[in-house]
Amino acid sequence: MQLVSSWLLGRALAFRYAFAGIRVLLGQRNTYIHLFIALVVVVCGLLWRLSSDEWLALTLIITIVLALEAVNTALEAVVDLASPQLHPLAKQAKDVGAAAVLVGALGAVVVALLIFGPRLLVLARWLTR
Repeated sequence: MQLVSSWLLGRALAFRYAFAGIRVLLGQRNTYIHLFIALVVVVCGLLWRLSSDEWLALTLIITIVLALEAVNTALEAVVDLASPQLHPLAKQAKDVGAAAVLVGALGAVVVALLIFGPRLLVLARWLTR
């Protein structure tokens, strides 16, 4: 019984720490930019009645971008702790973390263009006739 209780407490604490991390992430300006773009994408997806496969692709890429932003935020905190003074390696670590988010965001743009591009072209043709 003690083992089960200890295990449950460990899981509860793990979730508590994870939600604390989400609160930290929600304190970042870039997180709100990503969440706003995700909201726009979801609204467009609902309006255009996307297929299950399209929703899957969008859900995965949105999750990847938000996860990369979380890892980048954690990396920046660790680098700031380890190197309070300016250091070329600290800059390099932060730049690579930011680049990871950028690569993910560019991948998200490609996915969005593949899904919404044809629909946007039809809409543009309809609006310009």
